[in-house]
This record gives sequence, C-alpha cells and structure tokens, in this order.
Amino acid sequence: MGNAVVHFEVAAADDRLLATFYGELFGWRLRDLASGAYTVIDTCAGHGINGGIARSQTGEPWSTFYVEVEDPQATLDQANSLGGSTAMPVTEIGGAATIAMLKDPDGLPVGLVKAPAEATGVFASEPSAGSGEMLDWFEVIGSDAARTRHFYSELFDWTLDDAGFPDYAVVDTGTGRGVQGGLGGVQESRWTTTYAWVADIEDAFSRVEKLGGSRILDQEVPDLKDRSRLVRFGFLDTMRTGAFRDPAGNVFGLFEFNAPA
Repeated sequence: MGNAVVHFEVAAADDRLLATFYGELFGWRLRDLASGAYTVIDTCAGHGINGGIARSQTGEPWSTFYVEVEDPQATLDQANSLGGSTAMPVTEIGGAATIAMLKDPDGLPVGLVKAPAEATGVFASEPSAGSGEMLDWFEVIGSDAARTRHFYSELFDWTLDDAGFPDYAVVDTGTGRGVQGGLGGVQESRWTTTYAWVADIEDAFSRVEKLGGSRILDQEVPDLKDRSRLVRFGFLDTMRTGAFRDPAGNVFGLFEFNAPA
C-alpha cells in the first residue's frame, strides 16, 4: 500500500499576509493555533484535504503537501539514498503530531507526517461542508520527468499512469484517502504545490491579482498537461489549468473543470 497525501501548506515570513490572501481568495475558514505561528485551514468544501499557513523562521517561503508515513526518519533516510536531502528533521509538534520535511533531487520541499494522522488533528482533518473552494490535487514539476517519477514512486510506493506520455504521470497513492496528483518534468518550471478547484478560473485569477498575487503566464506546464490528457483520453477535455504566485512568491495551482452536458 502507498502513502496518502493528507495536508497542504504554504509559508512565509509574514504569515498573516498569506492568511488574509488565502482566506479571502478561496472562502476558507482560518483558525490560529495558540502558539501564534500556525494557521489551520478548513477549506469548507466538504471534500479534498485541509491545510495550513506556517510562519517561516528562515524567511524562505514554501508551498507543499504532506505525505502520511509510518516512520518519518526511515523515509528521510530513504529520500537521502535516492538523491534527496533533509530539509527539517523529525519534530514533535506539541504531542499532536510528528512531522519532518525532505527536499527531492530538484530541491523541492515535501512534508512528512507520522501515521496515523488523526482525522480530527491538524494534519489530516476532514474539510467541513460549505461553499469554500476544494483542494483536490497535488503536483510535482521537476527538471527531469524520469528522475521525478523514480524518486516519488520508490519513496512513497505510488502507482503511476503515464498512458504512454512519460513527461506527465497521474499518481494513484493506493490508499483511498487524501488526494491524488501528478508528477511531471519540464525545462524551466519547478515546484511542489497543490491545486484548488474553482468554478471560473478567469474570475479566480482576477481575484488573485486584486489581492496582491500574480498570474503565472508561462504556458509550459498547462500545455504539458493538455498533451498528457490528449494521449490519455484521445481528445482534449474541458479542463483548464493554471497557476499563480501568492504575495510571498509561492506557487499555487487552479483548475476549472465542467463536465460535458
């Protein structure tokens, strides 16, 4: 069995700026922890995963997701053997969770949380029902698709489906929990991130810009995913994808999908 993706996270030195940005952008409910250094996100979408906004102690921003593992230290050791590195050692969070963070061979961050992450805890809580935008996809875009595929499939025992298009593969975590995602490789873009499902992607980008973010205009990754879906389905569906940078510079994704009538 593979490892589930159960939580997403964005961080910045000014975490309050991000809390205002994401809360207003997606209609998410935010709750500050007593420590004052972390804001828990309830997407209020009824499905998908929840997340958090961290205060970066180094000043370096990041956007990533957390994978549930049995032994975070063993996973860090395996990541190091596969060409990654340790970004944050195994850390106890007030008795509520045990977490760590690695960097993959491209230097991209991915969080780890010790299983079982309780459904009522910060790192695996279920979204409440409501009108917030759903967080429903994770993604890694590296510099070398084959290297990215090898690293993540070996580390987390994920099943990959490239449908004959090796530059972008769909991930089945094999857990029936959390969210699924994609692994790809392109020449310029690099990121680990998550995607929110929005009703109108152009309206969402307009809101991003009004709130101090900026749309990523490079079509390299959306074009990559269009080609992947064309190979997989034999035609282009109605999905539209894109990404933006939040006020701290973090990459965050959007997708719009309206099923054919």
